[in-house]
Amino acid sequence: MMRAWILPMLLALSGSAVVTDQILKGSPGTAAASLLVFLALASVNSPLIFPRSIGAQEAQRRSAADGRPVVFWRPGCTYCIRLRIRLGRSARQLHWVNIWRDPAGAAAVRAVNEGNETVPTVVVMGQPHTNPDPGWVREQLSPSA
Repeated sequence: MMRAWILPMLLALSGSAVVTDQILKGSPGTAAASLLVFLALASVNSPLIFPRSIGAQEAQRRSAADGRPVVFWRPGCTYCIRLRIRLGRSARQLHWVNIWRDPAGAAAVRAVNEGNETVPTVVVMGQPHTNPDPGWVREQLSPSA
């Protein structure tokens, strides 16, 4: 659990140091802008931006029942963040598995990626797709697909 918060905490602390330095140098406007940038980076890299994660077995069970894709991800992954942001509200329709919290999820990702924990790995109808285009993933959610 704590591992997921390391990068956001480092970004927030680094931002605080930069902001403090800018305030001491007499640049409150630059300090405010810097603070916003660091806080935005920290929030984007936090587990809060992603829908609630479930275990790999539960995600696979739910996917079999409703046909929705399963996304294996980890906090701090740039490609996972890109996928999440580009999916927008439709991201909540997917089943998300944080591989840092779920050893079975990490094992499933390694099994389909030559032993590597390459994320995002999206499983659609039992077929894994490593780092797919977000538009393609959105198409998999449409009723006609």
